Amino acid sequence: MFTGPLEDRVAIHELNGTYADGVVRIDSDIWASVWAEDAHWDLMGHQTEGKEAIVTFWNGAMSGLEAVSFHCVPCMIEVTGDTARARVQTQEILKPKDGKARHVGGLYEDELRKVDGRWLFTSRKFKIIAEFGVEG
Repeated sequence: MFTGPLEDRVAIHELNGTYADGVVRIDSDIWASVWAEDAHWDLMGHQTEGKEAIVTFWNGAMSGLEAVSFHCVPCMIEVTGDTARARVQTQEILKPKDGKARHVGGLYEDELRKVDGRWLFTSRKFKIIAEFGVEG
């Protein structure tokens, strides 16, 4: 469902675009700009609290990658005042520095807050839905 003011939903959609741009360019400044200071990130069960810790963890994870293709599509955005919930489907192709590329389809469950007129992620929970190219 998409509910709430169109302007806010577009801004949240664009926030996801900024997130994706940071991932594809492996640019931690751009990627960090989408998080609230008190954010929570649950990456497949790995819990990280606070923007600084989230960015540090992400930089470590990204350091092993040569390249990433990352596409995301918001499939639900519900805005209520200065808070929102969203669900975002992702498709990623990850090329490690050492190893075979893999394709990951995932899902984010998000909570957002408008801070000083800007939407930011306060919580992102990511899980893999499908993965290909993994040996096992």
